[in-house]
Amino acid sequence: MPQRRDRGDFVSRVAVFSALLASIMAAQDAQAQQSFATGQTISPAYEGWTQNSDGSFDLVFGYMNRNWEEVIDVPVGPGNTIEPGGPDRGQPTHFQPRRNRFVFRVRVPADFGEQELVWTLTTQGQTQRAYGTLKRDYYIDDLVIQANFGAAGAAGSTPELSGNEAPMLSVEGNSQRSVSLGQPLTLTAIATDDGKPMARPLAPTNPRRPGRITTDSATGLRLSWFVYRGEGATHFDPPQVVSWEDTRVGRQSPWSPGWSTPEAPEDNRWETRVTFSDPGSYVLRVLAHDGGLQTYHDIDVIVSR
Repeated sequence: MPQRRDRGDFVSRVAVFSALLASIMAAQDAQAQQSFATGQTISPAYEGWTQNSDGSFDLVFGYMNRNWEEVIDVPVGPGNTIEPGGPDRGQPTHFQPRRNRFVFRVRVPADFGEQELVWTLTTQGQTQRAYGTLKRDYYIDDLVIQANFGAAGAAGSTPELSGNEAPMLSVEGNSQRSVSLGQPLTLTAIATDDGKPMARPLAPTNPRRPGRITTDSATGLRLSWFVYRGEGATHFDPPQVVSWEDTRVGRQSPWSPGWSTPEAPEDNRWETRVTFSDPGSYVLRVLAHDGGLQTYHDIDVIVSR
């Protein structure tokens, strides 16, 4: 069974830690927004671990791309490897800008013990690593995940978050597709949610209030497609809601001040067309998110000339 602890104390400590970390990064982020659109490195991040009903564990990873604009591709291999058991353990190769949390999970056996799972990533000539362990302080649950996504803003938690469940998500058709270069590929995803947390927009900026020191996000069911693996240019129609933490004003991002979640389609079926500009192998990910918890589904696409 998962380790048990005082929920309130744990979430409070997570919120305090997040606030301290955010305040430390605030000055750096302000400078980064002005100066570092490109040319910066990516840090892999170990988010924590959860335990499964069969006794195994999921080690959860994300990353921080220090660029505000540049998307970086790092294929699986010496520059993007997870060991032991790698180099491929399901990590991304197409890295979106800025902070991307709880991106993928690696399952390890019940007897993993004091071993480490190491994600090594090399960008801009610099190598950085994230170390996945089962140390007690890295235990996470749904409340911790929601606090990190900003579902309750600076409060860190609200009563409705304790009963929140991740959206239900499915994709029509096969998980492997093929398409010719320049030919639109239609993608249909169906997503539903339990209505928790309640949909709320993110407050607009107020010059009388200081900037946010903790992550805050609009809530409500949203859905986005993006490239998880693959180096070619792609075009999604309609344009997708930003899935990475773009906190700049005027962006189509749940973390952008003043943004509110669009109404879901009547039948909860999102239809999207994607066109590829380069041949190759791609993994497309669709992400259903309610502002606190997320569910994703991947499909493989081969693009031929």
